[in-house]
Amino acid sequence: MNMREEKDSLGPLQVPMDAYYGVQTARAVVNFPVSGTTAHRNFIWACAAIKAAAARVNSELGLIDPGMAGAINRAALEVMNGDFDDHFVVDVYQAGAGTSHHMNTNEVIANRAIELMGGSRGDYSVVHPNDHVNFGQSTNDVFPTAMRLAVLKSVPALLGALDDLGLALAGRGEAFRETVKSGRTHLQDAVPVTLGQEFAAYGLAVEKSRLNLAGSTADLRELGIGGSAAGTGLNTHPRYRFRMVEVLSELLGESLEPAGDLFEAMQSMRPFLVFSGSMRETCVELNRIANDLRLLSSGPATGLNEIVLPAVQPGSSIMPGKVNPVMAEMLNMVCFQVMGNDTAVTLAAGAGQMELNVMMPLIIHNLLSSVEILSNAVQVFVERCVKDIQANEEVCRHYFSNSLGLATVLNVIVGYERAAEVMKAAREQKKTVLQVVEEKSILTREQIDALFSAKELTQPGVPGLKS
Repeated sequence: MNMREEKDSLGPLQVPMDAYYGVQTARAVVNFPVSGTTAHRNFIWACAAIKAAAARVNSELGLIDPGMAGAINRAALEVMNGDFDDHFVVDVYQAGAGTSHHMNTNEVIANRAIELMGGSRGDYSVVHPNDHVNFGQSTNDVFPTAMRLAVLKSVPALLGALDDLGLALAGRGEAFRETVKSGRTHLQDAVPVTLGQEFAAYGLAVEKSRLNLAGSTADLRELGIGGSAAGTGLNTHPRYRFRMVEVLSELLGESLEPAGDLFEAMQSMRPFLVFSGSMRETCVELNRIANDLRLLSSGPATGLNEIVLPAVQPGSSIMPGKVNPVMAEMLNMVCFQVMGNDTAVTLAAGAGQMELNVMMPLIIHNLLSSVEILSNAVQVFVERCVKDIQANEEVCRHYFSNSLGLATVLNVIVGYERAAEVMKAAREQKKTVLQVVEEKSILTREQIDALFSAKELTQPGVPGLKS
């Protein structure tokens, strides 16, 4: 391999000739061969967006030569476009605070800007990664700002997927609104409900989680860029941080604002903890719903079998014809992973000291991973499962007719104690509640037909007293 020699404060090191990264990145590659996972595309985009904005703002403020700033800006825009993703080679488990990834960004943009100005890669007399690309910046304000931008860029896909899921579940609720069945509490027979009521509630739960998740991004819009190394803004122009927020708002298409306290914006990972917690809460709901769908579709011969999930693949390598609820199982696994990621974020968010949290690379890796896998999982769950769920009408009617929970209707007729005796007799004699009521002459057939109307029992009111 053709190599070039570059130097940093530790001395010289060989760098691949065709690499856009430089010596500090090369050291990180040697130091951190940990996971083989490199930065998320949206985080690369966010770091480059900051560099593009800084070049523009520092040029406006007369701090960088306009020609050089133009080259840096163009190079950064190319990185944002994904043209140099292969040159972002630092493992996500790296130097604390993300210095290694930050220098990877500075070096790639510097070397591309050098080329644009007619120089050769590695000739930092033309454009220097630290002195020019990183002018007025520090890992300590760039990295947490890029974290915020990357999450804001990623979250619309997740919100859109959750919106689709909520609507799909609500749509199934409408389709199943006439399907009466037995409700279940404690996994035991309860009063009648409709399958539509269950699914409408699932849809509303998802929509509420979506709204909560959207609201959790509010504090991510406060940017601490301009705090430089410790929050004081050393080596930055007084107007720099305000103009940076304006330019970044344009690049992201979001309404951003300067942090009121640059120290707090650098020290505290609370905004990320809040967002991660909202994803965890969403996954608790999604996991519950996926589990319900697995139960409702269980069997078909020996389970509940109230709904039929789409068959998307054979379910067994040994049992012919078996079909499993694989899409719900997949969603379960993704939810567990996101909850685990949230635990890592929680521990890392509390591990900062003084002016900096050095665990930021772990936090953003877990957040962006969670957003991506949850977005993808929810979308395919909608398309490959929820939209085509069917009701097993015959089974639902059977469970309604045989539910011991129907004894509850008798409360206002004969009282709780006698209703409990009816339920006990039905259970012991293996008869339906209605059979026992008729055999014991508690109600006439006409009264039974009037009081135990299937649809009425799923609506508010007192049986026998409805207008």
